[in-house]
Amino acid sequence: MDAPSSSSSSSPTNSIQPYSSPSTQRLSLLHGPSDPPLVDLTLGELLQLQTYQYGTKECIVIPWTGARWTYHDLNQQSSALAQSLLDMGIGVGDRVGIMAGNCEQYAAVFFAVAKIGAILVILNNTYTATEAMYGLTFSDCKVFFVTRTIGRTNNAPLLQNLKNEASPIKVVILRGEGDEYPTYDELVKAGSRQNHDRLYRVMSKVLPHQVVNLQFTSGTTGLPKAAMLTHHNLVNNSRFIGDRMRLTHEDVLCCPPPLFHCFGLVLGLLAIVTHGGKIVYPAEVFDIPATLRAISDEDCTAVHGVPAMFDSLFQAEPPANFKCDRLRTGIIAGAPVPRYLMELLVNRFGMTEFTSSYGLTEASPTCFNAFTDDAMTRRLTTVGTLMPHAQAKIVDRDGNIVPIGTRGELCMAGYQLQAGYWNNSEKTNEVMVRDAAGVLWLHTGDEAVFDEDGYCTITGRFKDIIIRGGENIYPLEIEERLMAHPSISRAIVVGLKNKHYGEVVGAFVELADNAKKLSDQEVRDWVRKTLGNHKAPAHVFWLGQDGVPADVPLTGSGKIRKFEMAKLGDEILSKMAKTSKL
Repeated sequence: MDAPSSSSSSSPTNSIQPYSSPSTQRLSLLHGPSDPPLVDLTLGELLQLQTYQYGTKECIVIPWTGARWTYHDLNQQSSALAQSLLDMGIGVGDRVGIMAGNCEQYAAVFFAVAKIGAILVILNNTYTATEAMYGLTFSDCKVFFVTRTIGRTNNAPLLQNLKNEASPIKVVILRGEGDEYPTYDELVKAGSRQNHDRLYRVMSKVLPHQVVNLQFTSGTTGLPKAAMLTHHNLVNNSRFIGDRMRLTHEDVLCCPPPLFHCFGLVLGLLAIVTHGGKIVYPAEVFDIPATLRAISDEDCTAVHGVPAMFDSLFQAEPPANFKCDRLRTGIIAGAPVPRYLMELLVNRFGMTEFTSSYGLTEASPTCFNAFTDDAMTRRLTTVGTLMPHAQAKIVDRDGNIVPIGTRGELCMAGYQLQAGYWNNSEKTNEVMVRDAAGVLWLHTGDEAVFDEDGYCTITGRFKDIIIRGGENIYPLEIEERLMAHPSISRAIVVGLKNKHYGEVVGAFVELADNAKKLSDQEVRDWVRKTLGNHKAPAHVFWLGQDGVPADVPLTGSGKIRKFEMAKLGDEILSKMAKTSKL
């Protein structure tokens, strides 16, 4: 499944045409290229096909574990594990959870679950024990693959909580000693001893349009949202991603983004597998020296990352004898790319063919992606053009398609849309709406604008999501946690500008009557007790104190004007920075 040659890198303006009526201005309605055609493959079939073609070629390299798996190794390990999962009673549609850092076993679990028609529930590594338990019980997982530690995080509290469950989830230790739990190695060993005839019969009945993956797109307190993604979604989206990068079987991709995110899983692992290349996951969690060593030692041709990751790499001292002469491409996504960073990508790393990208989990994920030969200004200021077999439109608040050049909400249609949110028809129906012609549209909540050539620029968000280093953070769950403290009567959480992360969490809080004011650190510690570290406020402002206004700006209907609150926070921080320099 190598990327097509010349046809895949042709100018997008020849194939992406904005709609225009004979008598009116051109409208913001785009249709992606119809080439290459969609394929109907399951993930298990994909891996088998690539194993036939590239069996002895290296597929996954994990420097921190020493693993160097070929396509044959990945196929063999995942099949043996799939056999053991069948023996454990896991079948079509059953949920299997995973929470671990980047490692070779993670990839094997992903394909093993896919081969038997089960659904992999992917949990964010930053989840606390409370958040992880909610995700597991909400999705009704039967088996849970987990490591005892992830980086510096100890999962002992989570394992203890799992022991106390009335209906215990079967825990499998992914790496290391299992003690009272079975291990990944034991399951693979047991599965490899058996005849796989039953597995092959099960695999033959798995269909491309079945759900294979649940990806949480919101916090797991309040109303959870877990996007249901199919084999068809992931196989085709990853093919088209690799095509835009001009990947071939000779490419080596360094992928610091985590496997629990679509960036590391789909834009990383699957984009490589569909093109017969090799992927390198430098460390369990993002590690600057390990990433630089991997780029050099593995002669990588591509690197993925969010702007904050690249910023950290460029600030660090490269290892001795560092070389990156083969680097040419990679995807930088998750947040806008500053010009200085683009210049460093080209001048320091030689990534003249880097591409910008836009996507969301509910769209499997990539919707727009630049071509490697797009003008540098296009790749800096836009997220490229529409992906094959997709449709996109921009609408106003009444749902009307706006003219080209006008901002509005970006909506997507096509093969890549999620099957819906798991056990949440209300939220599904809110964001997925059929038009009069019967086309199903996903409302992204993001504000965008199209130009005359079909390039898309993301200009803001209809939603209030905070994007910190490429990770989505939802203010509501932080606000609810803050207001659970007896000293806080009101909380408003916004995203504040940050040079390194793009945005960080800022919290405006109101002191409860007769309560003692908390220190900023006490506020952060309170949030971290139940939510991930990255969700703790970097900046805390007390309403009516220390020069912060007591009144909150409201709309006519009484809703908080969050964009004004964010602007206020940025202004306060700017004044503080200027004062500290005096």
